[in-house]
Amino acid sequence: MKTFKSLAIFVLALSLSTSVFAGTQKVDTAKSSVKWLGKKVTGEHFGSISVKEGSLEVSKGKVTGGKVVIDMTSLAVEDVKDAGMNGKLVGHLKSDDFFGVATFPTSELVVTKVDGSTFSGNLTIKGITNPTVFTATSSTEGKTTTYKGTITIDRSKYNVKYGSKSFFDNLGDKVIYDEFTLDFSLVVAE
Repeated sequence: MKTFKSLAIFVLALSLSTSVFAGTQKVDTAKSSVKWLGKKVTGEHFGSISVKEGSLEVSKGKVTGGKVVIDMTSLAVEDVKDAGMNGKLVGHLKSDDFFGVATFPTSELVVTKVDGSTFSGNLTIKGITNPTVFTATSSTEGKTTTYKGTITIDRSKYNVKYGSKSFFDNLGDKVIYDEFTLDFSLVVAE
């Protein structure tokens, strides 16, 4: 009986110690953030969008996959302080000229492979999916792990045409560059 009890305690301890090394970790949407930056010939704009939901698959203490859903309806502009101009820009970014938020209220990233700090997966914006590769770092404090990185996106691959020289000629100083970046901080807890 004593051997059985010792074995049961060992199995329980083993399962508790490996729980942090395997399974699904839910993204804490309240503590996570995504910041965007878009540039044009005459300047730039930046802002934020919220993480709607997400989870990371972990095996042996390392991320092996996952999915993060972005709430495009939360798109905000942070550099334009005038309320009227800010509202106009947000409205334009949410329109069909850019992200068509009424039709496509979410975007998502599905991570399919992780090699060290290099993440590969599929990014879907406006219902169009393209492969993406980016790097991310992680830091752990207590039972919370934060993953940070930057994804560079070519908007022309997602039919985001407005002001793009990939679609229009003779734009002059009205060109908005095709590439924009998303700086993310995803927080998960065991």
